[in-house]
Amino acid sequence: MITEERFGKILEMIEEKRVVKVSELSETLNISESTIRRDLTTLNNGGKLKKVHGGATAMGGSIATMDYDVRLRVDHYRDEKKRIGRFGASLIEKNDFVFIDAGTTTEAMVSAITEREAVYVTNGISIAKKLVKKGCRTIIIGGEIKPVTDAVVGSEALGCLRKYHFTKGFFGTNGVDINAGFSTPDPTEAQVKREALLRSKVAYILADPSKFNRIAPVSFGDLEDGEIITTMLPYTSYGKHTKIWEVDRQ
Repeated sequence: MITEERFGKILEMIEEKRVVKVSELSETLNISESTIRRDLTTLNNGGKLKKVHGGATAMGGSIATMDYDVRLRVDHYRDEKKRIGRFGASLIEKNDFVFIDAGTTTEAMVSAITEREAVYVTNGISIAKKLVKKGCRTIIIGGEIKPVTDAVVGSEALGCLRKYHFTKGFFGTNGVDINAGFSTPDPTEAQVKREALLRSKVAYILADPSKFNRIAPVSFGDLEDGEIITTMLPYTSYGKHTKIWEVDRQ
């Protein structure tokens, strides 16, 4: 594969995924990791991408203005979501009172839950079903169902949440940004996330690497409000603002 062709394929992958690892590029393109690293250095120097520890990211931030159907999002970053989910599930202890936000990454966490002596509260329809099948004590909050994200939202949901005080909360997000914090496209869903986050003694934000330097229309928390669980931290500056659990380094 000639140099220009390699550069083009690398940039295509970064444009699609926003964040890629050297190992991922090497495997996909069938090129040695040393060659990939040299290519990333050249593209970084040319202002085409940003080289980071272990990989590269797209230049600048991006805007996430809409929610995609949960059935379409479930396959996005599937492996990363599984690893993030397993780590999140390992943090749940006996007698915890846990909130689990609706979302595909939080649903991946539910698949890994083994602690059945905790109590779980959720606004996710499919999440509640999975918890019940596992034999977990489960409370689903009431309100309007948002089909696109399979979430319960609205004023009734907010009223339900105001009764609770969670030991731990687990949240999905569409964007993570230094200034905008954690954000999501829908105002009604942002309200529910915000209410539950503020009522969690410790809030964990489950975010695959593509979510960093992205901003959705509505913020539901500042970086200081939650600890981030991810597989790879593409920008070290985030660690100055909150605790980061980098799963692949645990």
